[in-house]
Amino acid sequence: MNFDPNIRHRKLIRLKGYDYSKAGLFFITICCHERVPLFGVIVNGKMILNNAGRLAYMEWQKTQELRANIVLHDFVIMPNHFHAIVEIVGAHCMRPDSSDIEQTEQGRVQRAPTVGDVIRGYKSAVTKSLRNLQGSPNSKIWQRNYYEHIIRNEAAYLKIADYIQTNPQRWLEDTYYV
Repeated sequence: MNFDPNIRHRKLIRLKGYDYSKAGLFFITICCHERVPLFGVIVNGKMILNNAGRLAYMEWQKTQELRANIVLHDFVIMPNHFHAIVEIVGAHCMRPDSSDIEQTEQGRVQRAPTVGDVIRGYKSAVTKSLRNLQGSPNSKIWQRNYYEHIIRNEAAYLKIADYIQTNPQRWLEDTYYV
């Protein structure tokens, strides 16, 4: 079967030319496949996590432990999606000039991590754990991509943090409500 760009065209949602490994703050949204409510329910404006939701929560907490250059800010796991503010910190997170790689102490060559690497790692860990939990090795957990917004100033940060914190109270009006 040949590639047909009219059928398989994906809209690029990343900012062209932006280095997603450099220090900064990012607002991330990840949706469940077909917006299936996998992670729990909203009761009286509060998110009640089920086993899958608790697993997704724990995997997100591990993200900061696994990557020294990542700081987790506000986040919320909703029934069928996830919002978070992620910060990449420190000069060591910058990509070396044009080589795009850096040498580790063990002599291995390692690419500087990007926001995409963080999300890919998280989605992979949650998928693997949930498949083991549910016993269904081929079930889809996440939609194919994720949404990201570069947070450029304090006012934007505060607005997004408030949106994340109050998201469960607005569930019935949420775009992802099913």
